[in-house]
Amino acid sequence: MLLSVVVGVGAGLGAVIIKRSVKLIEHLLTEGFPDDIHNYSYFIYPGIGLFIVVLFKKFILKKPIGHGIPNVLYAISRDSSIMKPYQMFASVIASSITVGFGGSVGLEGPTVSTGAAIGSNIGRVLKLDYRRITLLLGCASAAAMSAIFKSPIAAIIFAIEVLMLDLTMAAMVPLLISSVTAALVSYVFMGQYTVYAFEIVEQFNLANIPYYLLLGLLSGFVSLSFTRIYNFVEDTFDKIPSWYAKLFTGVTILGVLLFFLPSLYGEGYDVVSASLKGDYSQLFKNSMFYAYRDNVFAILLMFVAVIFLKSFATSVTFGAGGIGGIFAPTLFLGANTGLLLAEILKYFGYTHVVSSNFALIGMCGLLAGVLHAPLTAIFLIAELTGGYHLFVPLMMVSTISYTTIKYFTSTSVYTRQLARKGELFTHDKDKMVISLMNVKDMLETKFNTVHKDGTLRDLVKVITSSKRNVFPVVDDNGIFCGVVHLNDIREVIFKPELYDSVTVSSLMQAPMTSATLSDSMEQIVEKFQKTPHFNIVVLDEKGKYVGFVSRANVFSKYRKMLKEFSED
Repeated sequence: MLLSVVVGVGAGLGAVIIKRSVKLIEHLLTEGFPDDIHNYSYFIYPGIGLFIVVLFKKFILKKPIGHGIPNVLYAISRDSSIMKPYQMFASVIASSITVGFGGSVGLEGPTVSTGAAIGSNIGRVLKLDYRRITLLLGCASAAAMSAIFKSPIAAIIFAIEVLMLDLTMAAMVPLLISSVTAALVSYVFMGQYTVYAFEIVEQFNLANIPYYLLLGLLSGFVSLSFTRIYNFVEDTFDKIPSWYAKLFTGVTILGVLLFFLPSLYGEGYDVVSASLKGDYSQLFKNSMFYAYRDNVFAILLMFVAVIFLKSFATSVTFGAGGIGGIFAPTLFLGANTGLLLAEILKYFGYTHVVSSNFALIGMCGLLAGVLHAPLTAIFLIAELTGGYHLFVPLMMVSTISYTTIKYFTSTSVYTRQLARKGELFTHDKDKMVISLMNVKDMLETKFNTVHKDGTLRDLVKVITSSKRNVFPVVDDNGIFCGVVHLNDIREVIFKPELYDSVTVSSLMQAPMTSATLSDSMEQIVEKFQKTPHFNIVVLDEKGKYVGFVSRANVFSKYRKMLKEFSED
């Protein structure tokens, strides 16, 4: 319980530091600048920020930072929930510079990653086991989300739904404590500030159900569009060989986008907040299209443009080397998707539609679709609006959006890379347990070896002193040559007249498969599925015999770890 409070305070402070750092950088960059040079600053600043971040990663840190939540998922799946100490501060610095200088990404992912690293390293220092470190990591992740949005319930659901933590009811208490603690820390240092200060002016109207159904479908396709654009840009930048070419390409594209559409600058919360109040002029501010801010067709076209181009701006920021998250861009897309539909309906005479409600519900739909997290989306928007007056449409839109995108893609932006590498185990309890097992821990070495040039007499001597029925065959250098199974030679060993004429090499068999010490347990399990034998030989990188891994031992260890993993 005490550790959950400590983690909550640490993650909460991390969130405050990141947010304050960005505000400070933005203030230093924009204070006192005349309006007539703003467009040029939008073109230049993001490039400077990305250049600083890339230099920081490559020449100062000299270690990969990665992107927020995928970092956490990887740590849980492949690194026994251990995150490196530098991850407690690296994302704070890199994301603050990226967003502060106008990179079109959010701060939520890096904040969660920072909090998770704090929780993980506290557990590592205290030498806690995997389950408890994972719980602390989950507590810190929930705490970070809670501190950002002041939404402790949604933060807990996020930890369970997105990180796929397999938690018992007893583990929910530390999550709750961390989440509430972080929210209190945020209130202490940031006051009543919320991402969107908004109160619902009109509650759920049954007459709007058909429009909410349409919004759910539209949200699903916009989510799919963002995911496809993100994946396309990521794959394209991965093909660029040099870091400076990636940086130059990304900076150029991002600079051009922001020059013509400054509303894509940074997180976009100010633009969305103004739109929620009915002020669409922020979408046009400092752009060459400002004169058309009151034209209904220009407004509709601007909604379409920012929805499409924000996806590119965010993806390019990442591709160029920026560090950030996709939470804020997703909320930006969702709000503008909802407003687009609402304004179209109003244009055709459906004046009872409340645009701000559609914006909020659109945020829910995009979060559900892009993050594959419908419950997180529902409760986050419900908490942000200070109540559950829109709970029914939130559920409708979230469900439809999530179902729509799941039809086209089974992985989210967060999980795609891990899934492609076969490293996404947080969403599969069996694979999670197997991934925590190690070949070296399973290795059995008490097998008597026989020389390949030996005779049956030599083999019989080894058999009489052995308690095993499997005998590895090696040469003078210890190189593995084959294996002799006792069941295969029972008839021969009772014929003494053959002892000196039959050689071991004539009795041995080449195994159907073998393993190395570097193999993962997932690979070992897959090999057992392809062979009827109960043992798989393990070799080193030079082909020398090391030992065996037995099917029974693997299964026994799996059951033991599964039991420990599931206990309160």
